[in-house]
Parts: sequence; structure tokens; C-alpha cells
Amino acid sequence: MTDFGVSIEKQKEISGKMQRFGIKESDIIENFVRSAGPGGQNVNKTSTAVYLKHLPTGIEVKCQTTRFQALNRYYARKTLIQKIENKILGRLSSEKQKIEKIKRQKRKRSKKAKEKMLEAKKKRAEIKKTRIPIKI
Repeated sequence: MTDFGVSIEKQKEISGKMQRFGIKESDIIENFVRSAGPGGQNVNKTSTAVYLKHLPTGIEVKCQTTRFQALNRYYARKTLIQKIENKILGRLSSEKQKIEKIKRQKRKRSKKAKEKMLEAKKKRAEIKKTRIPIKI
């Protein structure tokens, strides 16, 4: 197990997921490249960005979220595992389920459902009108 600059629990989590989906370290090509964007001299001089390629699936990942190479190695593997999980599980993956839930929430109500909701609101308004105190 390599040190990614994260806690032992996170390293065990990554290695456990890799074993579950049959990902071997030998199947991954890892290169270190220079990051782009803000960061000044550190970005221009050091190769902190991590590029991973999983040979059996052909999935590629580039990670440059932090200034530290070790953390970028961890995040790159995490992203790679997530992409492989999505490819293997398809609709059953957790990310796909979240996306489907958001789509259902944003979906426009049907005409019948909208009429039913408005009718319920009218009934509720009638109940509330009866609570108004009578002025003498």
C-alpha cells in the first residue's frame, strides 16, 4: 500500500474498492505532469498533477486539485475508481442514482397532479378561513 498523504482509513477504503472492482496497481499507468492555472512558481516548477490511465478499460483521469502530489494521487485514484464503478454498475452506481433523483425532482408535474395539488390547497384555504375571528 502506497502513502497518499491521507489517513490510514482512507487508504484502506481506496484499496478495498480497488479489490472489489478488480483494479490492480499494475493495470494503472501513473504519470506526473505540471499543473495548469493559479499557483505561481510552485505550479511552474513542480509536477504535482497526476495522470492515471487504466489499461483494461481505457479510462483516463487527470487530477490537480491540491498543491501536493501525494494528495493528488489519492484524489486521482478515487476519481478513477468512481468512473470504473459507473462503467461496471451502470444504473446501480450511487452517482447515477443521485443524478436520476435530481432529474425526478426537477421533472414538471403532470396536469392531473397539478390540478390535484391546487384542489388540496383550496380545501386547506377554506379551513383556514373559518378560523378568522368575527369582528363585532
